[in-house]
Amino acid sequence: MNVSSSAPELYTVPRLTSEDQSVLGEIHQMRKDMRMVLRTPRRWEGGLRRSVLAKAVQGSNSIEGYEVAEDDALAALDDEEPMSADEKTFAEIKGYQQTMGYVLAIGSDSLATYDTSELRAMHFMMLQHEPSKSPGHFRKGPIYVHNHETERQVYEGPDHEAVPELMNALVRSLRTGHEHDPVVRSAMAHLNLVMIHPFRDGNGRMARALATLVLARSDIGEPVFSSIEEWLGAKSNTLDYYAALGHTGRGVWAPRADAQLWLSFCLRAHHMQAQTMARRVEDADRYWLHLDGIVSSHKLPERVLDPLFDAVLGYRIRRGGYMKRAGIEGQTATRDLAHLAGLGLLAAHGSGRGRHYTAAGPLLEVRADVRSRRGAVTDPYPGMRSELAKPIAWEK
Repeated sequence: MNVSSSAPELYTVPRLTSEDQSVLGEIHQMRKDMRMVLRTPRRWEGGLRRSVLAKAVQGSNSIEGYEVAEDDALAALDDEEPMSADEKTFAEIKGYQQTMGYVLAIGSDSLATYDTSELRAMHFMMLQHEPSKSPGHFRKGPIYVHNHETERQVYEGPDHEAVPELMNALVRSLRTGHEHDPVVRSAMAHLNLVMIHPFRDGNGRMARALATLVLARSDIGEPVFSSIEEWLGAKSNTLDYYAALGHTGRGVWAPRADAQLWLSFCLRAHHMQAQTMARRVEDADRYWLHLDGIVSSHKLPERVLDPLFDAVLGYRIRRGGYMKRAGIEGQTATRDLAHLAGLGLLAAHGSGRGRHYTAAGPLLEVRADVRSRRGAVTDPYPGMRSELAKPIAWEK
């Protein structure tokens, strides 16, 4: 047994360095600036919110090897059929989308509190399509994490008999500890759940969903705009993510290990994701200004701004989704999309149920123009990647 169930210990918040404190302050300033921007309703806000959530769902699942097009993550949000994902992969996407839907819907509820039943229910939402993985139940045996590239064991979780009490300790830590910054609390909740590895499967996704839930319950702002799942899902960042966990976990459940590198890694992720979101908000303003001009010059109905915005972001447009979001009948949707294609704004692909549209002509020019104006994303910890690249000597 790796830990005594009678006296459970967790990873605790390390002392923040001056660099950490500076980065944390910048994160909150960027979040504050975004809240100020979103305080005035923007017509593009709904479309941007959907896009950001789709990227988060896609990113968190890609970390686990479920590669899916962003269009299919968006299809899960819109309750549509997938365009390219197979049935199993789309079930994983739908399960995670439902869990994140819960996190975002209940996160700001002032009466809500943390308990193990809630975490088990979230796990059930995520994996109910896979009964063999015991959705909603803690594991009943040992668990190991392997690096599939090196074929080596990188982590062994605590004894399964210790899991219930460790999860109770985690819940207690979530109910208290409010003297710590919400971003810090989110990072530590993420670390503790993934290191306890309480479930047979889905532990990484559960840890990331819990991290977002902590932010949602901390009034940090729009939690969908504060999640780091999209950033973690980028391939090079995923490798760093596993390295940060490997250096911190040291191969076995050992909560006394220093979590400083992990915390700084999470602050780096938040900082760079916040920069990305600020840039995306600026992009949305520029896109909408262009699209307004296009709609006005062609005397088009305002409702077509929605599919044009999705198209310029790079999504494939389908009649069903357009109908639902615009609240129009099928005939009207068909006519609108055909007209946009006739004007050269959209390009039509396929036929029947597989028919969809993508950006064309002027929209491609708009996209290129807006992207050319983007500022660079800077790394607040420029030396961290070399630190993460050091060998993890305790891999078996």
